[in-house]
This record gives sequence, C-alpha cells and structure tokens, in this order.
Amino acid sequence: MPIDRRKFLRLTALASGALGLGSISRVSAEGVTRFPSHPQTVKPMRILILGGTGFIGPFQVKYALSRGHQVTVFNRGRTHPGELPKEVEQLIGDRNGQLDALKGRKWDVVIDNPTTLPSWVRDAAKILKGNVDRYVFISTLSVYAERSWPGMDENGPLAQYDGPDPMKWTVEALHNSTQALYAPLKVLSEKETQKWFPGKFLIVRPGLIVGPGDESDRFTYWPVRVARGGEVLAPGDPKKDFVQFIDARDLAEWTIRMVEQTDTGIYNAVGFKEKLAMAQMLEEIKQATKSDAQFTWVNVDFLLDQKVHPWYDMPVWVAPHGPETGFSNLGNKKALSKGLTFRPVSDTALATLEWFKQQPAERQARLRAGISAEREAQLLAAWHAKHK
Repeated sequence: MPIDRRKFLRLTALASGALGLGSISRVSAEGVTRFPSHPQTVKPMRILILGGTGFIGPFQVKYALSRGHQVTVFNRGRTHPGELPKEVEQLIGDRNGQLDALKGRKWDVVIDNPTTLPSWVRDAAKILKGNVDRYVFISTLSVYAERSWPGMDENGPLAQYDGPDPMKWTVEALHNSTQALYAPLKVLSEKETQKWFPGKFLIVRPGLIVGPGDESDRFTYWPVRVARGGEVLAPGDPKKDFVQFIDARDLAEWTIRMVEQTDTGIYNAVGFKEKLAMAQMLEEIKQATKSDAQFTWVNVDFLLDQKVHPWYDMPVWVAPHGPETGFSNLGNKKALSKGLTFRPVSDTALATLEWFKQQPAERQARLRAGISAEREAQLLAAWHAKHK
C-alpha cells in the first residue's frame, strides 16, 4: 500500500454504484454492503484506527459503526476531518513523534493502516502495549521476495532489508529513495508488530486494492475505458491470464470481522474464491456498464516489443511469464477459511465508475494508470497491420 495519505472518500456515492445486484448483497445508506451471511451478533468493542481517512479507513469506520462498535481514529486531522461520522472520536497527532493523544487510553484493538516505517510501529507499540488487546497491521503482498510461484501461501520467502538503520527512515526520505525499499521496510514493520504483540497480532497482506476512492486508477482504468466503448485493446491470453485484486470494501469489512472473531496470524487477502480470467473481468465490466466495447486481444510478446508494461500500462494484468508470474495467482485459502468474501466484479466496476465521475474534470481527463487513447489507437493500428 502506498505510504502517502490518500484523499478522504465520499461514501454516500457508493449506494448508486451497487444498484441492480439483486439478492447478492444489500447496500445501506452509509455505503456499507452488508452480506446476510455476516450476522451482527458480536459484543461491541472499542476500536482504534491509526489513519482512518485514507482509502480503506473510511470503509472500516463505517462498517465498524454499523455493527455497534465504538471507533476512535488517530491522524493529523488534515484530510477532511469534518466528514468523519459524528459518532467517531478523533484524536489529533502525528506518527512522526506526536503520539501524546494515545497515552493513558485503552482500546480492545488497534488497526494500523498507513504504516510503512518500522519506527512507526515501534513508537505506537511502546504506548499501546498493555492498553490494547490486539494489534492489526495492514501490510501488503509486496513483502514476498519470490513472485513467480503460482499459489504461494503465507509461508513464502520475504524481502530482505539491506541498508542503514531502518528505524531512522522518514517518509520524506523514503519518497525520495528507490521504490525497492518499500517491501523490505514493510517486512520489518510486520516483525515489529510480532515483536511487541506476540500471539496477539493480526497481519493482513492485501493484493491490489481497488474500488471507489482508489486514487491510483490501477483498476479504474478498465471501467472508464470499457464504458467509453469502441475497440478496446485487451492484453494477453483472454482465458489463460488470470487476475487478482480485492475491493477496498471487502478488505475493510473482513478486517473488522476478523477483529470480532479475535483471529490472529498472517493472511493473504486477495481475490477470488475461484480464478478470474482477464476476459471474464472485462466481460463483467462490459455488461455492468452496458457498453458496446469490442475487445481486441493482443499477445504479450507484441506488447513487450512495443514497450507496453504489464501492470502499469495495462493495469491489473501480469505478464504470463517472467519473475512476476505468480503475483496474479497467490494462495488465499487461509483467508477464505476465515470468511473472506468478495462482491461481484460488476459491483466494484459500477461503484468505481460512479466515484470517478464525481471527481473534478481535470482529474477525470488524466488517468493515473493505463495508456492514453492515442497510444491505444497506435498500438491497435500496429497490431492490425501486422496481422492483415
């Protein structure tokens, strides 16, 4: 997960994005999808959320409140503080040494959303140890050093840190450094969590987090592009190339339920229960958006020859060969056994598109992932010329 704090999401837009789903799910006025299989029969808890106003935080807050829990958030108070539900207690501070607001307080559980720096876990743990029963750390699948093994589970090898004192890193220094440090520092943050809360930690490793509020556009590209219609460049093999991601709402709601169940341990949190082919994803988006899109499937060799990069230029998609092959086929059986569920791709696509349409015009004009319309037209012309 990115270490910068993302803009607070306006949750009231979500209900319209999930209409028409019949009996699959029900959407409340707060934008929380409640599944009939998740009964609210738990004892209310006091939950502290570090962050709470980024991408997944607002969904955690809303879902926890909907299930009767008391929620406190701790952040800098700079990201739309007035938009927090009135039931939420907000503590103002900063993970960079301004933690006084956490002192002398007790909670049942703390959920740590935004942390990449191990010093942030250490400093919070020094104050919270003995004052919270469990520590939930939201990590990432990027912690794995080996990404070519299909079906790899939580026991896969982790990235190794090889650098100066990791406790001296700051957010600013990390932003100005190589992205290669992100995964090793996340691993060290996980280890700090385990060190300070042995037997009382829950570490969640999400895959690509998507849905309404995602400022990276790493999934948004597809609903926007498919909804525009016409000939759409689709990458790879439609039936053999699989994709994995998780809706931010599914991740947030499952995390809260794991807290309610007092579960501990380490879990890969990524979709789906059954493998999802790239073609199936695009067809579900097409049907949901009622688009006239026609997909032209372009093979990986041609795309690589044209300097089209999987994941960045063709979001969600991972090349079917190479060092990243397994990253779209990681094991999630452990999380599934603990009740991780997934809403339909159509739900995610519609809610994402609805959110995106509410962004300023200049924001909509420039997607942050995927290729431009001009570049797509050039690639399609070259592909057709080659196969005339």
